[in-house]
Amino acid sequence: MLIVAIAAISANASAQSHHHHDRMRDDDSPSVYTSASGDDHKHHDGKSHKLAVRDYKETHRTGFQQTPTPQFIFSTPDNRFSLAVGGIVTLRTSYDFGGAVDNIDFVPYDIPLKDSYASKQRIMMDASTSRIYLKAVVNTSMLGRVVVYTDMDFRGGEEFSYTPRLRSAYMQFKGFTIGRDVTTFCDLNAAPQTIDFQGPNAYNFNFNEMIRYEYNARSGFSIGVAAERPVVNATYGENFSAIMQRVPDGIAYVQYKFGRERTSHLRLSGVIRDMYLHNNLEGENTTQVGWGVQLSGHLSITRWVDIYMNGVYGEGITPYIQDLTGSPYDFIYKPNNRSELETLPMWGWQAAAQVNIIPKRLWVAAGYSEVGLESGDGVLSDSQYKRGQYLFANAFYNLTPRLTFAVEYLYGARKNMSEDKNSANRVNIMAQYHF
Repeated sequence: MLIVAIAAISANASAQSHHHHDRMRDDDSPSVYTSASGDDHKHHDGKSHKLAVRDYKETHRTGFQQTPTPQFIFSTPDNRFSLAVGGIVTLRTSYDFGGAVDNIDFVPYDIPLKDSYASKQRIMMDASTSRIYLKAVVNTSMLGRVVVYTDMDFRGGEEFSYTPRLRSAYMQFKGFTIGRDVTTFCDLNAAPQTIDFQGPNAYNFNFNEMIRYEYNARSGFSIGVAAERPVVNATYGENFSAIMQRVPDGIAYVQYKFGRERTSHLRLSGVIRDMYLHNNLEGENTTQVGWGVQLSGHLSITRWVDIYMNGVYGEGITPYIQDLTGSPYDFIYKPNNRSELETLPMWGWQAAAQVNIIPKRLWVAAGYSEVGLESGDGVLSDSQYKRGQYLFANAFYNLTPRLTFAVEYLYGARKNMSEDKNSANRVNIMAQYHF
């Protein structure tokens, strides 16, 4: 239905509309197509174009892996409804040496602890992070401005299968976000851009279904609260069993913007989890409580230098630490008493600096990230994960506002509870065009 709607709008725009060509010299301003007829079209044309562009600029979200401003906007003459269609075409080429990561992304958790003839080097070319997105803005009398957004990439199946995957699908109005979006625990502006799709291993860029409310005050403070779909990954043993979850994860944050044009910020976030499971010995359901806190932020030192950082600590929060996402460490049975469980402590931090040699055109960045998992009462075996390290350095160059080239070096290491350790290196190059 959405494709049919786009086709109808496009056809109508081609047959009856006017193409407004109000572009900036950097060729980055959207083209607005308005469908109308006769005098009504002439009356609304200029104003509706400006209002449509304003709607998209005011609702544009910046940060890690966020889509740029659209190149094409289709609008009604009175700007009650407008639809942007865009996409990103990306080719990443990478070469692993001195150890290869068993993952299309650079994930320290997946570094093999023992080198073999098959894990020393690897070359990849990947276009699966290319994206298509749709964004609609509806100006209503009851709800005000309503934003509907959806995007997809091609990471839905096995590596290099190019299976479509829904990333986001949400509606926003009156401070509410309802649908699927980046988890509220993630501070989108606290991490630098990387060619590596995973990003720093202590970051927490994951998608989830949610109901979220946010409020922004003029003083620079903002708050947010959310209920999100729980995802539990644990080691149950024979005495416990996984069951469907019954309580959403609760997440909240408070943020303060400051500095030049309020481009710097600090954010304090928290998450609480009530994780359900079944006790096979007692024949009853029980729960384990997980919790986490995070301090994150971005400091715009000058227009030439930016600092990014986040630090997180908690128990049973694997979905909220990049390197541990999907690992069975939310809780684990105790080896010396398999009828008892323990929620595992875990932590991570990352810091990075970006130097804007030519602001918005050429910049270089470097950073370090580390994740740790604590064994608690010795519940983890020697072969299980203990530490992950992630180091990067990159350079991005915007040949035009829509065409980007980049190069990147990555170093990662994994250490197990036995103190055995191995590392890997990767060089990435990227070409990207967004439209």
